Amino acid sequence: MDTLIIAEKPSVALRLAIALGDNRQKRQNLNGVGYYQIDGPEGTLYIAPAVGHVYTLAQADSERGYPVLNVKWVPSYESSPGSAFTKKYLDVLMLLGRRAAAHVNACDFDTEGTVIGTNIIRNISGEAIKSAKRMKFSTTTIPDIKRAYANLMPLDMNNFYAGEARHMLDWLWGINLSRALTSAMAGTTTKALSIGRVQGPTLAVLAKREKEIEAFRPKPFWRIFINAKSTEFLNSRGDIFDRADAQSAHDSTKGRLADATVEEVEEHEQLSRPYPPFDLTSLQLEASRALRIDPSTTLAIAQSLYERSYISYPRTASQKLPPTLGLQKIIGELAKNPVYEKRARRLIEEKRFRPSEGMKSDEAHPAIYPTGVAPKEVSPQEAKLYDLIAQRFLSCFAPYARLAKSRVVIRIGEERYSANGTKIVEKGWTDFYSYARLVDKELPQFTKGERAQVSGPEMRELETQPPKRFGKAALLSELEKKDLGTKATRASIIDTLFKRAYIDGSPITVTRFGMSVYEALHENAGMILDEGTTRKLESDMEEISQGKRSEEAVIEEGKSMLLDALKLFDSNKEKISEAMRRGLSDSIVPLGKCPEDGGELVIRRSRAGKQFVACANYPKCTKTFSLPQGAKIVPTGKSCEHCHTPIIKVIRRGKGVFEMDLDPNCVSKAGWKSNRDKAETVQGAPAKAAPAAPDKPAKAAEKPSRKAKAAGAKPAAKKRAARGQKAKPAAE
Repeated sequence: MDTLIIAEKPSVALRLAIALGDNRQKRQNLNGVGYYQIDGPEGTLYIAPAVGHVYTLAQADSERGYPVLNVKWVPSYESSPGSAFTKKYLDVLMLLGRRAAAHVNACDFDTEGTVIGTNIIRNISGEAIKSAKRMKFSTTTIPDIKRAYANLMPLDMNNFYAGEARHMLDWLWGINLSRALTSAMAGTTTKALSIGRVQGPTLAVLAKREKEIEAFRPKPFWRIFINAKSTEFLNSRGDIFDRADAQSAHDSTKGRLADATVEEVEEHEQLSRPYPPFDLTSLQLEASRALRIDPSTTLAIAQSLYERSYISYPRTASQKLPPTLGLQKIIGELAKNPVYEKRARRLIEEKRFRPSEGMKSDEAHPAIYPTGVAPKEVSPQEAKLYDLIAQRFLSCFAPYARLAKSRVVIRIGEERYSANGTKIVEKGWTDFYSYARLVDKELPQFTKGERAQVSGPEMRELETQPPKRFGKAALLSELEKKDLGTKATRASIIDTLFKRAYIDGSPITVTRFGMSVYEALHENAGMILDEGTTRKLESDMEEISQGKRSEEAVIEEGKSMLLDALKLFDSNKEKISEAMRRGLSDSIVPLGKCPEDGGELVIRRSRAGKQFVACANYPKCTKTFSLPQGAKIVPTGKSCEHCHTPIIKVIRRGKGVFEMDLDPNCVSKAGWKSNRDKAETVQGAPAKAAPAAPDKPAKAAEKPSRKAKAAGAKPAAKKRAARGQKAKPAAE
C-alpha cells in the first residue's frame, strides 16, 4: 500500500526521509519540488513537503464592505500573488496524495501543523480524511521520527476543529474591524489600518500603561544612610514620605553617632534551586535579557535549530522534562561536545538524571531541550541561542546552590540601620549556567554588641518613579499572564502593531496615532479592546479541542459577538472618525512653512492614493506641491536659498537617498532633466541617474502592475520556500 507522509517544510521532509529511508530513499523532483520516495515490499512511501499554509481563508463572496460573515478555504496561491510559489508544492501533494492509499500528517504537532496537514488531506479526498494518521514527534532526530512512525495516531480532529475555528474567527474579526476602522478614515489617509481580536486588547495594555505614566506625579521621599566598615546601612524606616520625620531621624542619629552599637547579627543558609527548563515564553524572555535577541528572532532561530535536529520543538508551553525523553542518554551525548564535556560528565559521575522542573505543562510537547546532536555550520546568533538552551538544560540536573544569607542591624539611639548580604557558599547549578543572576554581596565581619565606627548620616531626597514601559519580551510575558493570543502568535501580533505605527521604540511607546486609535475605540467601541471578549473566545476554542463544544457553535457565538462590536462601532462611527482624524493630524510632522500664507506644509493623499504637499490651512490656502511617488519623505528643517521652499529628504527603497526643495521650477533643478536624458543613453538606464523632478516622478516609482508584482515576488518566495518558513496565520 502506497503512503504519503506530509511534512510542514522541505527541511523537515529531508529529516523524515533520512530517518525512515535507511539509505534507501530516492530524491525525486517534479516541477522544481523535491520529494522523497522509499520503495519497500509493502508499497512505496512518499515524503513530500508543504511550505507552511498552502490553503488560506478568503471571503466567500465579492462584497467589499462589512460585515463579512462568509469565509472559505482556498489554495493560498489563488488568494495572493505573493503566495504563487505554493502552487507547485500543492500540485505535487495532490498528485502523490491521489496516488497513495494511506496518508499521514507529519507537520508540527501543534494547532498550526494540524490545520496545515489536515487541510491538505481532506482536499485529497473524503476517503483520505477518514483513514489518515498523525505523527507526533518533539525532535527531528532519527530515533524520535522512527518511534513516531511506528506509533501512528488517529488524526487529532478536535485540535483541527479548534484551529480552524481560531483561524476563522481571527480572520472574521480582523477583516471586519479593520474595514470598519479604514472606512472611518476614508479619504484622510492611505495608512494601513488594522485591529483584531488580540491586536485590540494588546494595544489597550500598552495604551493603559502609557496613560498611567502620563498621569503619574512623582512624590518626594527620603532615605537615611550611615556607613560602617565601608558598608552602607539603610534606616529601618525605609522610604520616609514626611520631610520632618526624615529630618528628625537624621538629626537624632547625627547627635549620637558615638553610641552606635551592633544590635543584631543574623546568619542562615538558604538553598537556591535551578531555574526550570525553557518553555517558549521564558526562552524569549531570557534571550532578550541575556543575549539581547528580539523575541521574534528568538523564535525563528529556535525553529531553525529544531529543523536541523539540534533542539526539541520550540513552540511549547511546558517546563517539564519527562524521563521518557532518555535524559541520561542526552547528557551522555552532550558530554562528547568539548564545550559541555566537563559539566555533563559531572552529572554522569554524580548520577544526576532527575531535573528540576517548573509548574507549566503542555500535553503536546515537553520543555525545550538540546537533542545531543552537535550543531554544525550555525550562525553566531544560532550558536548563542543553542548555548543558552544547552546550559539551561544541564543546569536543571545540577545540585542546588548554597547561599549564606546575613543581616546586620546597628542601633543609634532610637534609630536602627540594617544591611543585608549574600555569599555563594556552593555554586551548585550556577556553575552550569553562566547566565545565572545570583550575585555575591558579602558583609564584613560584625559581632553582636560591638561598638561600631560609623560615618554619616546622609539624608538623600529621591522621587517615586512612574511604571516602566514594556519591552517586547516583558510584553510577551504580560500577554501570557492575561491569556491573550498564543505562544506562537504573540510576537507577530506585537510586530504588527509596530508595522501599523501604533507603537514605536524600545521600551515600547504608543505613538500619537496609536493612542488616538485606542482612545477612539475605548470611548466609543470598548468591546473591541476588551480582554474578557478575547479570553472568552480562547476558552471556547480550548473546549473544542477537549471535545466539550462544537466548532460550529463557537464560530456562531464569535460571529454574534463580532456583530455586536460592529453595531457599537457604527453607532459611534462619527465620533471614532473625528478622534482618529485628530490623532492623525497631531502625528503629522510638518515639512516647513507655506510660502503663500506661512501655514504648515504637510503631506496629503489624493483620492487616487498619490502623495503631495499641501498647506494645512486648506481651503483658505490652496498651495500644493507634487512629490515623488513610492518614497518616504522626511523634513530636514532647511529651506532652499533660491526659492525659499522647504528642503526635504527623499528615501526610495533600492534607489538611494537625496535632498530636494519643493519648487519644481527652482533653478537648482535646471540640470535634472538633461542629466537624466544623458544617463539614459548609456545602456538604456543609469546606475546613478539624477532623481526625477518631483512633479514628474520616474516610472520606477509608479505602482507596479499585478503581473509585475507576481513576477517580482518570485525570488522572495523562493527564498521563503528554501528556508521552509511557515506562512503567517490570519491576523489576530
